[in-house]
Amino acid sequence: MAKKYYVVWKGRQPSVFNSWLACQRSVDKFPGARFKSFLTLAEAEAAFDKGAPASGRYVSGNYTGAGQVTHKHPKPAEPSTAEFQLQVYCDGACEPNPGEAGSGVAVYREGKLNGLWYGLYNPQGTNNIAELNALHQALLIARQGIEQGLSVQVLCDSMYALNCISKWAKGWQAKGWKKSGGEIKNLVLIQQIYALYVTMEGKFTLSHVKAHAGTEGNELADRMSIVAVEQRETAFIEMPKPLDIEALLSLRAG
Repeated sequence: MAKKYYVVWKGRQPSVFNSWLACQRSVDKFPGARFKSFLTLAEAEAAFDKGAPASGRYVSGNYTGAGQVTHKHPKPAEPSTAEFQLQVYCDGACEPNPGEAGSGVAVYREGKLNGLWYGLYNPQGTNNIAELNALHQALLIARQGIEQGLSVQVLCDSMYALNCISKWAKGWQAKGWKKSGGEIKNLVLIQQIYALYVTMEGKFTLSHVKAHAGTEGNELADRMSIVAVEQRETAFIEMPKPLDIEALLSLRAG
């Protein structure tokens, strides 16, 4: 998942922030809050120095056009209680990219947080590898749910990881794991995940979730990937319970 920076022109603390939650604290329920995300620090700092544009809407997360927050903390996606008995959110982080990487997963049963997982630290990883590793672990957990007869959804914010496994891999395999225009990066990992995916295809739902849009499961998977890097955990392990969701969400976002 790409790093983002957030500019708050009007809020409790006008500034440039390096995480959504820090930005959220500044604009939460602040009348007429003006804020926007940027992909690079340079763009964010330039926009902050220039000042808020005279027109345009500034919306992010669960905020409405007036800048009012609909709820203070992220909530699980609606399908968690309406459609699926098991939801598995996955995410990866790498800072810088390439650099130290880790993966995280958040598991929900019947719409309630059931467990958090983190690890697969790689001191010389990439964001794409971290995202693929996270998706792999999510699929392993999803397979267990399928075997238990549960309705299952896996949610990932990386279109690269999703496309690799659900779209591109089939064609690459048909061509002898080759593609026109160059090599397939992360091929061994993709082959491993695709082999698992084809055994599950049609038995679960694979979905894209927008990053840093206030979905609790995605935010927690993100924090777990950061924990993996900070603790340099090479295995993939479950975080001990009880889980302090508030404390985890207060960690810097990846």
